[in-house]
Amino acid sequence: MRFDTKIAIIVREDLATWQKLNVTAFLSSAIAAGIDEIIGEPYADASGNTYLPMIRQPILIYAADPPALTRIHERALTRAFPTAVYIEEMFKTGNDQDNRAAVQAVTATDLPLVGLAIYGPRNPIDKTLKGLTLHP
Repeated sequence: MRFDTKIAIIVREDLATWQKLNVTAFLSSAIAAGIDEIIGEPYADASGNTYLPMIRQPILIYAADPPALTRIHERALTRAFPTAVYIEEMFKTGNDQDNRAAVQAVTATDLPLVGLAIYGPRNPIDKTLKGLTLHP
């Protein structure tokens, strides 16, 4: 099935594996919380157990170096895509309030990005991601 929209998560390629997974999980939660129409229906198994709904379409994960992350961030903001950010300082905090304070303390052009999530129409998202490759 081909969707008209695309969800992309871009992770800095030089992070430790646990950091990449953590960033991806947090950014996925931002997309799920911020874009109502992408959530599917709850799941159920044949035994009658129910499970939480998930995002209804694939999420593509890309690798990027710091300059590419900055470039994609600028493009996403210019094109007004719903965007989530994860910055280096968020590895040092233990809660959402401190995470928000860390982001708020830095201007957009100086954010020490380690990950981004963007959502939007497929073709404009593809143009925004031009030059990136899927995470290996």
